Amino acid sequence: MSGHVAPVRRPLITGNKTYHQITEDICRPTETAPSLSWVITFILSVMCLGLFVFSVAWTIWVGIGSWNLNRTINWGWDITNFVWWVGIGHAGTLISAILLLFRQKWRTGVNRAAEAMTIFAVMCAGQFPLIHMGRLWLAIFIFPYPNTRGPLWVNFNSPLLWDVFAISTYFTVSLLFWYAGLVPDLATVRDRAKGLRKKIYSVVSFGWNGSAKHWQRWESLSLILAGLATPLVLSVHTIVSFDFATSVIPGWHTTIFPPYFVAGAIFSGFAMVLTLMLIARKVLHLEDYITIEHIESMNKVILLTGSIVGVAYLTELFIAWYSGYIYEQFAFLNRVLGPYYWSYIGMMLCNVLSPQIFWSKKLRTSLFWTFFMSIFINIGMWFERFVIIATTLARDYLPSSWSYYVPTWVEICIFIGTIGLFFTLFLIFTRVAPVVAIAEVKSILKTSGDQYIGPNAHHGHSYGHGHHVPATANDHAAGSTVDIDPADPNRRFDGKPDSQKDSYGGDN
Repeated sequence: MSGHVAPVRRPLITGNKTYHQITEDICRPTETAPSLSWVITFILSVMCLGLFVFSVAWTIWVGIGSWNLNRTINWGWDITNFVWWVGIGHAGTLISAILLLFRQKWRTGVNRAAEAMTIFAVMCAGQFPLIHMGRLWLAIFIFPYPNTRGPLWVNFNSPLLWDVFAISTYFTVSLLFWYAGLVPDLATVRDRAKGLRKKIYSVVSFGWNGSAKHWQRWESLSLILAGLATPLVLSVHTIVSFDFATSVIPGWHTTIFPPYFVAGAIFSGFAMVLTLMLIARKVLHLEDYITIEHIESMNKVILLTGSIVGVAYLTELFIAWYSGYIYEQFAFLNRVLGPYYWSYIGMMLCNVLSPQIFWSKKLRTSLFWTFFMSIFINIGMWFERFVIIATTLARDYLPSSWSYYVPTWVEICIFIGTIGLFFTLFLIFTRVAPVVAIAEVKSILKTSGDQYIGPNAHHGHSYGHGHHVPATANDHAAGSTVDIDPADPNRRFDGKPDSQKDSYGGDN
């Protein structure tokens, strides 16, 4: 039992959990009445969602003129918010797919919620290009399909069309990856449910029975989808950056945009994952599964990606100076000292300077500072997109076209409304499906549970039955014990017959 213990690592599962306790703890939010804090948060989210519906209806009724867009700043808050939401959607697939391929165990506590975050964030992002069209019912025109419009066809030279393909592909693969991971856990909820709930979960769990063949196919499918999703993480925001980089606008026409956008997307995505997980950890009582080790690991990723983003900002300034191109130099001088200087200062403060506090282990493992910084970083990343889009368009080649963009109440309400949409979907998700991947957490229990590793490990379960004795020669050599059945000393005791165990030896 103790041969595979890695005491160097801190436990990823605390509370001396058994397999059955893991199932009970994680399934509980789907089986009990919602807490008061959940209800209050849900009501606030639905109110924001109502604001979104009203603002979109107003835009359609009055027209796109209700936004303060003008002849030069034709991309205002809507595209800023679109890029911001797409970026947030990156960390989910990164945690799920790339960390799965690299066999990182700490992903198991947060990957389910991160994948859900990806789905909901991309749904929010998709609202903005659709609304920006002004005529939602003509959105079908952006897809290349056989039609009777003669020469009127989509423009394959436009990166905006590449966006359609990239994001729809990313959304589809992420959705499949998320749902495939859910199937074993939905079957667990099914087995514990009764009546109508049991019928519903039976349908959505696709007849999962936990056989070895099902697990084999499930693991193969997970690896295939992870392999597909990994390049998509890099390609999606690279293509979003092409919306800007393929133009001739000073400040946009630069080759550093693809890696710059990808690093920024992962940076903001991890910040949003931390925001969600810290709230879920407290509200759903998941402190034993989302531990300080998880939070510290994500803070290290934030520190790394934040530093990459900082280098990208400085590289932009250096290239503008070194190029000798006066229009490029003016664009960046305008960003730093122009009328939108406040947004540039906010961007540098939130994205470059503030994450450096995570060099301190004390702050990196602090819940307060982590939550504070996760909010701060998301605000900073929004500033980054605003700086790139609005400040550049406000000062183009013709001084006669210069203007100052201020969003209208309609745009502000739509943005707030998408936040309401995001949290409404996430809160519903926490009530209908396990927020933490039960099967994946169980798979690491014996190598990452605090009863096996860490300073407080006592090398044995406490099930309330049996006695703690050395189990095998290896266990004895390591000083560990296991529970045994008093009636049968040769049998390792877990209180259940084999027919009631799941694939990891725990209770269903």
